[in-house]
Amino acid sequence: MAETRQLKLGAFMRPISIHTGAWRYPGALPDANFNFPAIRRFAQTLERGKFDAFFMADHLAVLNMPVEALKRSHTVTSFEPFTLLSALAGATERIGLVATASTTFDAPYHIARRFASLDHISGGRAGWNIVTTSNPDAALNFGLDEHMDHDERYRRAREFYDVVTGLWDSFADDAFVRDVESGLYFDPERMHVLAHKGEFLSVRGPLNIARPVQGWPVIVQAGASEPGRQLAAETAEVVFAAGGSLAGAREFYADVKGRMERLGRPRDHLKILPGAFVVVGETVEEARAKRAKLDSLVYYESAIASLSIALGHDVSGFDPDGPLPEIPESNASKTSRDRVVAMAAREKLTIRQLAQRLGGYSGLAFVGTPRTIADQMEEWLMSEGCDGFNVMFPYLPAGLDDFVDKVVPELQRRGLFRREYEGATLRENLGLPRPENRFFKAPVRSSVPSFS
Repeated sequence: MAETRQLKLGAFMRPISIHTGAWRYPGALPDANFNFPAIRRFAQTLERGKFDAFFMADHLAVLNMPVEALKRSHTVTSFEPFTLLSALAGATERIGLVATASTTFDAPYHIARRFASLDHISGGRAGWNIVTTSNPDAALNFGLDEHMDHDERYRRAREFYDVVTGLWDSFADDAFVRDVESGLYFDPERMHVLAHKGEFLSVRGPLNIARPVQGWPVIVQAGASEPGRQLAAETAEVVFAAGGSLAGAREFYADVKGRMERLGRPRDHLKILPGAFVVVGETVEEARAKRAKLDSLVYYESAIASLSIALGHDVSGFDPDGPLPEIPESNASKTSRDRVVAMAAREKLTIRQLAQRLGGYSGLAFVGTPRTIADQMEEWLMSEGCDGFNVMFPYLPAGLDDFVDKVVPELQRRGLFRREYEGATLRENLGLPRPENRFFKAPVRSSVPSFS
């Protein structure tokens, strides 16, 4: 009998809730993004729920919307990811720790060193979410007058990945002999100098850290454009996909996994996790009332700013009760723009209605009882719309507690989710292989002879 497919679950935790009204919800913690004791408790609750990973997105700019909207949003500031995740590594034991790091505004040596450090500190639980950074305001914080072109950002990202993974392979796994008697700390023959010179990057190496516990931290990617899909097929081990319709998710799943197979990569070496906003109630009606209350806490100024960001164009000057005008492509995220334009046309939404949807959360949402939410998750998993979900909580701590205490047991009862972690590393829990070092063969380990 074939083994039942099981869900993989990440938790989207930066900002603590992606919903703009979350910080104002009754019982929520308004300061949660900067409340480390609270975040530590959240991570421990997720680990109690056997989540695969605590995922921290990141932004490299504050002024990405008008100040009148900005002043009402909790989503614009938070801790620096590596600092927070390093602290959480000491407060948890099994849950993965995934951070976003930009290939456009950072240096590969820095990225390789930080993730290698986090992987060692956490005992093999680090993951790198590769982003090219779509926000044009970020360029102004890094000495640039304008943002790098979309396709150029992806070409740089592909080269950046090659450099970072090459740096992680600087030392063979057995390079550090630490022989006290002979005084030999490491074997120079087991060290590789990368000496990379490419279109965008020049990096000599080697990295000044031993090879990470996992070989490489788990590679995560979130782009859904044509270049993003190809980058995922070539490099990613987890994809945080945009949540939409099940039909669209199945097309994305089949496309990316098909590209992998054509490249010679096994399909199960990549886990596709759409973002899912989950609101739990004792009844469906109660869950919907929670969602309605949450959406009512979003101000129009914030909502129209969120819509403008998603479209890559300022639409605040248009009639809010009129239809969305034709929106040309920009140098920002193409996937986001296309999704919003399609939503407006499909549902015949006014700008005001579209903005309210975007101002809260407009993607895939499961709003219901533990049973109905498990039904939907099971349908997505079994129809190959996903391998699991990157769960977004509506408000904290209650929204997180509801999921862990009510939805997780229902998924476990159905055999769709683990009761215990499979291993100690993020790779082991996700069912991903440890990458071979591209420069050194694995050391031959002597075995105890059998006398049976």
